[in-house]
Amino acid sequence: MRRKPLSWQIPRPPRFPGVIAAILFSVIAHLEGADQISSASKFLGANACASSGCHGGGKENQFVVWSLRDFHSQRPFATLTTARSKQIGEALQIKDPAVDNRCASCHAPLREVPENLHAHTFKVSEGISCESCHGPAESWLRTHTRPDYNHADRVAIGMRDLKSLYVRANTCVACHQTVALPLLKAGHPELMFELDGQCVLEPRHWREATNWHGAQAWLVGQAAALREMSWQLSRSPAKDEKLAMRCDALLWVVSKLADLNSYFPELEVLGAQSSAPNYRAVQSSADLLAKRASEASWSAAMTFSILNALAKSGADFRRPEVPAEQHARRADRLVLALDRLLASLPEPSADTKLNELFKLSQSLPDFDPARFSAALDEFARVVGK
Repeated sequence: MRRKPLSWQIPRPPRFPGVIAAILFSVIAHLEGADQISSASKFLGANACASSGCHGGGKENQFVVWSLRDFHSQRPFATLTTARSKQIGEALQIKDPAVDNRCASCHAPLREVPENLHAHTFKVSEGISCESCHGPAESWLRTHTRPDYNHADRVAIGMRDLKSLYVRANTCVACHQTVALPLLKAGHPELMFELDGQCVLEPRHWREATNWHGAQAWLVGQAAALREMSWQLSRSPAKDEKLAMRCDALLWVVSKLADLNSYFPELEVLGAQSSAPNYRAVQSSADLLAKRASEASWSAAMTFSILNALAKSGADFRRPEVPAEQHARRADRLVLALDRLLASLPEPSADTKLNELFKLSQSLPDFDPARFSAALDEFARVVGK
């Protein structure tokens, strides 16, 4: 059993007290997942999968796991009825967060499904349910269990190809990463998408591929997150300084991977623009990186080369021209990266040093670049052994 992300091992004070950081999946993402939804396919609702002969018990219990253990079941929709959501809504003159698209698109994404695609069993209050991730079920529900169908056949009839890390990241990232600036100013928490750690935290109701590498999922997810942040910055009429720094922090991490693998030539493009990024160019390059990382034949050696490259970045935190807050945001993103890379190795051996780095990166106002740099150098020495 793979370990949970580091942020769950050490208590981390929320940066926005009183706000629940929602872990959500998108139904109709503005990315490639939306292209797989047929205009002729209806959404049948989670109960269509719930019979004991299917996923509701007996041999298969996916519906039971989702309905009883998964945060995505009911709770995202219920969050919109809380006093905190009402407070955020009032700040934006939102009368009812449960029906306003600014909130419901992620918390109750089934609300965006056109009425002509509703089956009689359809319920908006299901939150993020089976069809949110797997696609509208009408076209594939009766045939996806046929023994003569392989995975490609199921994808061809309308199921979303979640075995592809690129498709999986696109299905999740829109709601896990992107929050409009007005919502943030009203009190919504910042979000940080990380595909590998969130897959580990998700109550498992699927069989993962036998050649799964957490580091590969991490890289695909980070590239998708970078694409989303740069997309948002390229479209925003008002500059979001915090988002710009967060984008720069992730861009800085990704640029450290340049020249590690010839299959990722776009990394050099990203690194060259890290000081003053052209967001549209970064968006395009990050999407290409996500695709290629998803298609790569991964190995433990690739994971270690990335881990080693990031561990040796201590000198960057000794650069006085970089603002302290930017150092802190880079450290924050870096430590989470080191955690997932280390966890995916067969014999992780630097946990103690990583915990120290995590503690040093907890507070943006109190961040000490010199102390973090020294601790990172020590971490690199342990990893190098």
